[in-house]
Amino acid sequence: MARVALVTGGSRGIGEAISKRLKADGYEVAATYAGNDEKAKAFTDATGIKTYKWNVADYDASKNGLAKVEEELGPIDVVVANAGITRDAPFHKMTPEQWKEVVDTNLTGVFNTIHPVWPGMRERKFGRVIVISSINGQKGQFGQTNYAATKAGDLGIVKSLAQEGARYGITANAVCPGYIATEMVMAVPEKVREAIIGQIPVGRLGEPEEIARCVAFLASDEASFITGSTISANGGQYFV
Repeated sequence: MARVALVTGGSRGIGEAISKRLKADGYEVAATYAGNDEKAKAFTDATGIKTYKWNVADYDASKNGLAKVEEELGPIDVVVANAGITRDAPFHKMTPEQWKEVVDTNLTGVFNTIHPVWPGMRERKFGRVIVISSINGQKGQFGQTNYAATKAGDLGIVKSLAQEGARYGITANAVCPGYIATEMVMAVPEKVREAIIGQIPVGRLGEPEEIARCVAFLASDEASFITGSTISANGGQYFV
């Protein structure tokens, strides 16, 4: 029987690539999304991967959504906490609302995604938790105090869950992408994009599929001795 993998924010960008790769590797995949019904339908029509709509910032919505996934597909074995938002502003101009929105989605949303399925993983003595953090959670970024704080916090979640889950066959790891050629990045002005690429030693943006390969490895049986770790996939832009 195929293992079940959940990918939050799994119908677009990096999440879309992860969902497709896990399906190709034989997983039964569920992808969540927050609001774009049209994109989610197009994604499901093209891939056959089921999509589920809820806001990861809402614990009850997450708990109920996860229960529905498990009812339809079976117990969730792999959780990829990928959903995230930005609300960028220099710190002196950042509003409490901008801070809270990002914290609620990018940090609390990771808790809301993992917490409801954690007891089942413990009982079954198997689980893979993979959190998509960011290079900016490692080095910080101008105008992203809120985002960087949440992505750094995600690494703390992973390190703690790795210690709690190890005796139950659960691994917890993170992937920190650098600048990836998603719709969001490709939409920035060309001069800005060129400036970003100029800071990347390999001389190009990453591809979503390159992040998906990292996730696929961490989800596999071959990665059972790797836990509490972070893969930095950033083309040499930042070393940890």
